Amino acid sequence: MTVEVTLPYDKEYVTQFSQGQHEPEWMTNLRLNALEKSESLPLPKPDKTNIQKWNFTEFNHQVEGEAIDSLDSLPVEIQDFLDKEKEQQNLVIQRNHTVAYGTIDQKLKDQGVIFTDIGTALREHSDLVEKYYMNDAVHMDEHRLTALHAALMNGGIFLYVPKNVQIEDPIQAIFWQEDPKASLINHILVVAEENSSVTYVENYISHNKEEKTSANIITEVIAKDGAKVSFGAVDNFEAGTTVYTNRRGVAYRDAVIEWALGQMNEGNTVSENITHLIGDNSHSNAKTVAIGRGTQKQNFTANITHFGKGSDGYILQHGVMKDKASAIFNGIGKIEHGASKSNAEQESRVLMLSKDARGDANPILLIDEDDVTAGHAASVGRVDPIQLYYLMSRGISKFEAERLIIHGFLAPVVKQLPVEAVKRQLTQVIERKVY
Repeated sequence: MTVEVTLPYDKEYVTQFSQGQHEPEWMTNLRLNALEKSESLPLPKPDKTNIQKWNFTEFNHQVEGEAIDSLDSLPVEIQDFLDKEKEQQNLVIQRNHTVAYGTIDQKLKDQGVIFTDIGTALREHSDLVEKYYMNDAVHMDEHRLTALHAALMNGGIFLYVPKNVQIEDPIQAIFWQEDPKASLINHILVVAEENSSVTYVENYISHNKEEKTSANIITEVIAKDGAKVSFGAVDNFEAGTTVYTNRRGVAYRDAVIEWALGQMNEGNTVSENITHLIGDNSHSNAKTVAIGRGTQKQNFTANITHFGKGSDGYILQHGVMKDKASAIFNGIGKIEHGASKSNAEQESRVLMLSKDARGDANPILLIDEDDVTAGHAASVGRVDPIQLYYLMSRGISKFEAERLIIHGFLAPVVKQLPVEAVKRQLTQVIERKVY
């Protein structure tokens, strides 16, 4: 299918949409500027993946969802994301483009923590959002998809943690694309002030196997001096949704950003996970697992760029491909001049379960400083016959032995997710996609 370049939403529509959301003037102006630039900016060019004919413009932009009075009224597949043994105190559920449920612990509110949908944040915390929104991490004019995102953003989360506040329990958001044509153009903005800490986990789910739409998701994580942000996500869009995700972090002095991403989409996907280690002794650990099946095409890029001295970056990407699916895994460790004593490590491995499946692991080190350490590992292949033989020699069937090997292969990310229900849900998705 050839995608039309002309967007079905014009200046008048964007203006009315922004005003209808009661957004501040700066946001309306940003949208209009982005819309204008989107007409001339090119699409991104992910390595070895041609996305020129992918669907990024065929979708419904405004679809309301009903509010829910009780979590018990949610469908089972949504309830599976929740730890039912615990009281859900810090949770937002976005249903299509409407906040269906939202709650935050009063103790956190008293400490100045803000956890709300992005629309409410724009109305009630405009100056704070403006300070960080598409400034430090992602810029509106990088390419056509970032511009379209800025022009048409229709959902997302704002999470702000004040200085010295340590949040022990995970903060959770669930994004439910209930309508098969709704496009989730979500913006997730997480700001952790000095010496604060927070764990945030999000889930995406849809059911549109046939109906065509797209998702354009941008995340910005800002970790100030001494802050720690642990970010977990499970993306599970159905085959009808073409997905672009751009999750980006900026870590200042002694800050830590950890990523644990489960990429379980059924449709074509481009995913970028980029962290800039700006401050001295900053750290990032970026882990991604992905499964591809059918004829889907996916491109994953993890990039940690070192600017601060003594910064430490580790990238791990594990993918499983079956049927005729294909995926590119790019791991990029870049050490800029002046970032002495830094360390860049990466590991990209792809396991292929079918003869027609394709995987490509590309480790890339770009070093512009002498006094550093760096390393990489990459492999593409099938299930290790020695491992299989060893397990089968212990009386385990071939099916179960292969299953154990695959779960062990994907375990580094599954184990890191902070919400037990999300771990279980990701395990269930892995079982469903692989077998």
